[in-house]
Amino acid sequence: MEHPIKTYKEFYPFYLSEHNNAYNRFFHFIGTTLVIIIIIMAIWQKKPKFLWYVPVIGYGFAWIGHFFFEKNKPATFKYPLWSLKSDFKMYFEILTGKIGFKS
Repeated sequence: MEHPIKTYKEFYPFYLSEHNNAYNRFFHFIGTTLVIIIIIMAIWQKKPKFLWYVPVIGYGFAWIGHFFFEKNKPATFKYPLWSLKSDFKMYFEILTGKIGFKS
């Protein structure tokens, strides 16, 4: 039986292990980029209705990566807030070159 993760320090390495596939990381990266753009556009154009697209785009791209490439269940089902935080952490680690798209 799997033990529940109790700290974020313990969670993030688990999160990265669930994102080994380069295509999965790429889909996460694209989804998060689009989420950031949507949020900026919603604020800039003063159209909060655009924010309805954030979960659809963000989760949509991530779940494509998990279900079709990584072949696992997204960590967000068990750890939603830590997964959200980790998605942005992984995103910025990809941007800075700490994590790449190669498997």
